[in-house]
Amino acid sequence: MYLATGTPFLYKAHAQIESASFPVTQIEETARIAATGGFSPALVTNDTGSFYSNPALLSEGMQGMLSITYLNHLAGLNSGTVAYAFRIDSLTTTGVGIRYLSFGSIERTDQDGLKSGTFNASDLDLSLSASRLMRSGLRYGANVHLLLSSLDSETASAISLDAGLLYEVERRGLAIGITLRHAGVVMSSIGASKAQLPLDLRLGVSKKLAHIPLLLSLSIYRINKLGEAPKELSAFARLMYHVVLGGEFQFSNNFQLRLGYNFRRHDELGLKSRLDFSGVSTGFGLQISRIGIDYAFSSWSSLGGLHRFTLRTSL
Repeated sequence: MYLATGTPFLYKAHAQIESASFPVTQIEETARIAATGGFSPALVTNDTGSFYSNPALLSEGMQGMLSITYLNHLAGLNSGTVAYAFRIDSLTTTGVGIRYLSFGSIERTDQDGLKSGTFNASDLDLSLSASRLMRSGLRYGANVHLLLSSLDSETASAISLDAGLLYEVERRGLAIGITLRHAGVVMSSIGASKAQLPLDLRLGVSKKLAHIPLLLSLSIYRINKLGEAPKELSAFARLMYHVVLGGEFQFSNNFQLRLGYNFRRHDELGLKSRLDFSGVSTGFGLQISRIGIDYAFSSWSSLGGLHRFTLRTSL
C-alpha cells in the first residue's frame, strides 16, 4: 500500500491497495522517526531531517547540522534524504533539503506482453523550511516543497506547503506537536488521472518519564481522513488505524534503543494465520564524537523488512 505513483505502479499489501501521487512524501523522514513507528510531529531532536515531519521541529541547535538518510526499500526501490540547517541572523532557523525515491529500471512490455526495453520512474522533493521560537515557548514553522514525479517520458509536478506548531515543556520532558502536510496545488499530472497531494493532518505528543530513562510517544495521523478503516473492524481497531506508538530508551546521550508499532501496517500487511511482526519497528542511535548514527528496521511481514540509516554531523 505505501508506495504508488498514482498511475500504473501500485504496491500491493495484504487486502488493500492505496494509490497516491508523489509517493516520496509518504516515506518516513529519518531513521529515528521510523524506528519509533513513524508519523511523529513531536519527537524533539537535533536531526535536521526532522523538519520533514514537522517544520516546527527545526531549532536553533541545528545550526550547521547535516543529516543524510538512506532507505533500502523492497523490490529494489531506493530512497534518500539530505537536509541542512542554518541561521538567518536572529530571524529564523532555515533548512534546505532534497528527497528522492527511485523505482530503478523497469521492463517495458507491449499490449501483447512482448518485451521492448526498459524505462525509469522516480520521485523528487526539493524543500525549503523555516521556523521561529515565540517567547511563550511555542515554536512555529513552515515548509515549501517542489514535487516532481517522472514515469518514462511523462512528468507530474506540484507545489505544496506544510505548517506546524510545537509546544515544549523541557523541564517536564513534554512536547506536543501538530502539523498539516502537503496542502498545495498540482501543476501537471501523468496520464489521464489528475494527481492528488497526500494531505495529512497529524497530532503527536512525547513524554519522558521521570524515574525511567524512557521517552514515550503517541501520534495520530491522517486525522483529516478519519473513518477510512475497513468497516468490518471494531470501533477500537478503526481508531487505531490512525495511531502510532513509540518508545525510546535513553541510556545516555550517546546510546538509545527504540521501538515502534503501527497498527494499520500490521493489519494490512500481516498474515492472519500466524504470529506476525508486521507494523513493528526497532532501531538504535549512537553518538560518536561529532558523528551521530541512527538505524531503523521496519517489518513488512512476508514481504520482507526495510533498513534505514541516518548519518548526522555538524559542519
